[in-house]
Amino acid sequence: MNRSTVIRLGACFGFLAVALGALGAHGLNELLEKNERLGTWETAVLYNLVHALALLVLGLFPTPSRVACFSFAGGMVLFSGSLYVLSLTNFTKLGMITPFGGVAFLVGWGILLFRPGEFSKG
Repeated sequence: MNRSTVIRLGACFGFLAVALGALGAHGLNELLEKNERLGTWETAVLYNLVHALALLVLGLFPTPSRVACFSFAGGMVLFSGSLYVLSLTNFTKLGMITPFGGVAFLVGWGILLFRPGEFSKG
């Protein structure tokens, strides 16, 4: 995965986080409050945005770690995505998917912690 792709992916997820945050605050506020899921939505947006920024930072390195990039992207889809859908539908069985996204985030951060040379070569 090249730098440009990682930066674009991070920008895409960042755009999505800001758009969904605004949608939740303005367009979906009533539904989220009715479902008692406003905090869940906010958590999804926060994790989405933080990991989008992490991808952008990874894109600054000469050879971004593919494992970390895929882990962060997958984590956003699984963790934040499941929380977004849960917030809108109140379908609680989606809560079973969310931890897999959390593990993906941990794998990404673990790669950066324990194998920093993997993404800094250049």
